[in-house]
Amino acid sequence: MNTINEYLSLAEFESIIFGNNKVTISDLVLNRVNESFEFLKEFSGNKVIYGVNTGFGPMAQYRIKESDQIQLQYNLIRSHSSGTGKPLSAVCAKAAILARLNTLSLGNSGVHPSVIHLMAELINRDITPLIFEHGGVGASGDLVQLSHLALVLIGEGEVFYKGDRRPTQEVFEIEGLKPIQVEIREGLALINGTSVMTGIGVVNVHHANKLLDWSLKCSCAINELVQAYDDHFSEELNQTKRHKGQQEVAARMRQNLSDSALIRKREDHLYSGENTEEIFKEKVQEYYSLRCVPQILGPVLETINNVASILEDEFNSANDNPIIDVKNKHVYHGGNFHGDYISLEMDKLKIVITKLTMLAERQLNYLLNSKINEILPPFVNLGTLGFNFGMQGVQFTATSTTAESQMLSNPMYVHSIPNNNDNQDIVSMGTNAAVITSKVIENSFEVLAIEIITIVQAIDYLEQKDQISSVTKKWYNDIRNIIPTFKEDQVMYPFVQKVKDYLINS
Repeated sequence: MNTINEYLSLAEFESIIFGNNKVTISDLVLNRVNESFEFLKEFSGNKVIYGVNTGFGPMAQYRIKESDQIQLQYNLIRSHSSGTGKPLSAVCAKAAILARLNTLSLGNSGVHPSVIHLMAELINRDITPLIFEHGGVGASGDLVQLSHLALVLIGEGEVFYKGDRRPTQEVFEIEGLKPIQVEIREGLALINGTSVMTGIGVVNVHHANKLLDWSLKCSCAINELVQAYDDHFSEELNQTKRHKGQQEVAARMRQNLSDSALIRKREDHLYSGENTEEIFKEKVQEYYSLRCVPQILGPVLETINNVASILEDEFNSANDNPIIDVKNKHVYHGGNFHGDYISLEMDKLKIVITKLTMLAERQLNYLLNSKINEILPPFVNLGTLGFNFGMQGVQFTATSTTAESQMLSNPMYVHSIPNNNDNQDIVSMGTNAAVITSKVIENSFEVLAIEIITIVQAIDYLEQKDQISSVTKKWYNDIRNIIPTFKEDQVMYPFVQKVKDYLINS
């Protein structure tokens, strides 16, 4: 059980959306929210407050008469529920609710406490709004996507419930839930913010950390396969470069390989003074995709950590407009809804995940190309050469998927298009950035799945399963429970999907 109180850590956030921990709202939050609501209700009585008694965006110059102010909020929600494309996954939609709930809980939005209660119920009962990928430009926040959340809160639209897409009203009747009643500005407060891009961002970081861990495990295993020397991931070498990410990746490699019987020490071979060959049969040092893992994955690690920090700051921030300041008895108008922080971080994240994917693709190519590894048959073919194909077919999939990620890694952050009668004259495209990053992440799991199948086939060919490290042996056994050693050609796509699911869910 997680209580929404003062500050929600990233770990707590993840425990709710991935661990299905329940949410409770503290009395402190409820009192803070109610105080903000009551203050705004009194403060706005004889003042011009954007989105309370004015129109929206470029229509803010029009006063809305008191009798129409509540209907204005409903008009806003319904008119902006205009998303298209694929629905967000249930976990991303749930993350968006939690991000919005936490923001509104700060008491800077003037919403009625009923909003807080109902959002918590949606999370706790696994009722996720139908929210589409396309629609947000990320500058007045995620207006379109958050409108689909707000639509559910007023009892309209559709939700995913127990695996089915159903009308909200029907599900609310089953669960005994009542829609919110707009009081002052609940419509604008719900949709004016960065919570969808932030929620998707948290899901992306969660999966990016898994990808990093799997990439590191694969890199270690391939170094075992070729019986590499240990100096390229040694503490002595890596401490001469002052990057913490590189040093941590090297340390993780040392830990993963600590009990491997295959990794060698250079001093036992090339430094022994006994080698008199003119042309060395053994490689003096490995290809970059094996030898430069700390230098390649180090920046990936640091970027993931930095992105995580920005996301944690964002979902603990007020990203609404206007901002209700009860302490100073004032309402401030500004642009906290602008999503540039998330847009930039998502672009950074997709770039490093694409680089991680490129590393996996090159390591895969190393294993499949017998001319460069010199220890495995072409395409790690355990059958009859020329008659069977081994991993030849799936390499095409890995290569094309990697190429797609390279193309998708062009930045969204600098692709602002003015809209909204040029009121929104520079925007973040943060939600697009987050959605595209999630695609790059999914691609990476597919490439790594193909690489891992190849690695376990190579371990079997080289008869090394009793010499690999205990870390490699653990996931080797797990993969072998999914896909048997094969010599004859197999239909590969079911195996790739099963291994991909294992990587995501383990």
